[in-house]
Amino acid sequence: MLKRLSLLIAATLLATPIAVAQASEPGLVRTDAGPVSGTVLADRQVYQGIPYAAPPVGELRWRSPQPVTPWTTPRDATKPGPVCAQAPGAGSPSSTEDCLYLNVTTPATHGRKPVMVYLHGGGNSYLSGDGFDPRRLVVQGDVVVVTINFRLGFFGFFGHPDLPDSGAYGIEDQQAALKWVQRNASAFGGDPHNVTVFGESGGAFDVCAHVTSPRSRGLFQKAIAQSGGCSTTWGANGVIHTKPAGSPWITKDAAAADAVAISAQLGCSDIACLRSLPPTAFTAIDRGATPVVTGTGVLPVNPVDALKSGRFNRVPVIWGNTRDEGRLTSATVPEPFDYNGLLEQGFGAEKAAKIVAEYPAGESARVAYGAVLTDGVWACNQLTDDRLLSRYTPTYGYEFADRTAPLGWFKDLFPAGFPAGAAHSFELAYFFDIPTFDLTPAQQQLASTMIRDWTTFARTGKPGWARYASGDVQEYSLGHVGHINGLTRHNCGFWNSIG
Repeated sequence: MLKRLSLLIAATLLATPIAVAQASEPGLVRTDAGPVSGTVLADRQVYQGIPYAAPPVGELRWRSPQPVTPWTTPRDATKPGPVCAQAPGAGSPSSTEDCLYLNVTTPATHGRKPVMVYLHGGGNSYLSGDGFDPRRLVVQGDVVVVTINFRLGFFGFFGHPDLPDSGAYGIEDQQAALKWVQRNASAFGGDPHNVTVFGESGGAFDVCAHVTSPRSRGLFQKAIAQSGGCSTTWGANGVIHTKPAGSPWITKDAAAADAVAISAQLGCSDIACLRSLPPTAFTAIDRGATPVVTGTGVLPVNPVDALKSGRFNRVPVIWGNTRDEGRLTSATVPEPFDYNGLLEQGFGAEKAAKIVAEYPAGESARVAYGAVLTDGVWACNQLTDDRLLSRYTPTYGYEFADRTAPLGWFKDLFPAGFPAGAAHSFELAYFFDIPTFDLTPAQQQLASTMIRDWTTFARTGKPGWARYASGDVQEYSLGHVGHINGLTRHNCGFWNSIG
């Protein structure tokens, strides 16, 4: 998520899915809104920049996604649509609000293939779907993969009291895209009745939102959350250094108070004034990860409470994390590295003293802090989700643990001598083709194993290892692919004891 890491629809969009046959011309597919002309390659076909909702500009800023205007002439689908408006914090700055586009990659041979819909990371503030090329998932796994752009930051999650039921427009966009898949998957050789929604980091938080949103019911049959769950919370500096404490969720009242304060900061007292401001007025304010508003029609209750009560969309899930999640954040803390001070800021003085005793600085305070964040922010919260989910639905836990994973675009973030390990988001290069992330032959084999398991799960609902029970998860590392106990590895007994 640093540097380059990097629903409503009108009634017409809720129509029964239509199975549209692919046109006879290679690379030409007829969607329900009009024909698109993509790129035909030897092993796959790629269709990019397909609009799934109307541009959310002008009066449509902070409204639920609306239907696209149909077209009749084949639309060029050989390049991705614009990146959604965002601050420059992750290396993908944009001031474009006309961004509700998706990309479809299909195997060379069409058929009734499983469909996997990917929600990109970036804390609902940064990045875009086109940065993740799903070639290997598609070709090896024989699945159709859809990557999407959705509104981010203030554009996607602004919960203003004068905007009824607001604060989850980005989730509504994703729901609109999932409905588009229901109507159009058949035209691309996909099975609209076998859809897996999967995401990483902020995209994993969004997967949790869909698992717990009544408006997402029936839009997918399986879900995968990579490094981000319903129970995740963090203290100050815990996810992005210098950013405050938070969670993926914010209450309606808290969001409303924040929106009023932002409006005053921007010199506006009403929605008309806010809609008249240029996108740059909002992208100039970078506050890190953006929470989703709860207490709305999209998310009536906090997703954690939904898991606890069992009132969620009970589909099979894969839910897991990386072994060294927190080292990515720890790497960005400047010198001098004040370990005790960081712990006090993030956890309070009383807990900090207990954490120092449990995680002594030893030879490297930076490594110790990375372990604290890995266990206390990411892994144990993810395992809490596993426990809650497994009471009601087939749940499969995992941990990506290749500590030799390539640094790629993160190379310059890690200080000399500080081992990156299997840090947050490092597993993405094992699923997607991402520039600068070069895998060794052994890592390519591990990637092939992970792709096999993810796409087998998409096809059957079973990834090939046992369901979650008592901390038992599947580890993926160069030296071991098999079961470990995540609760023990990540010291979750300690974290549960300090609350």
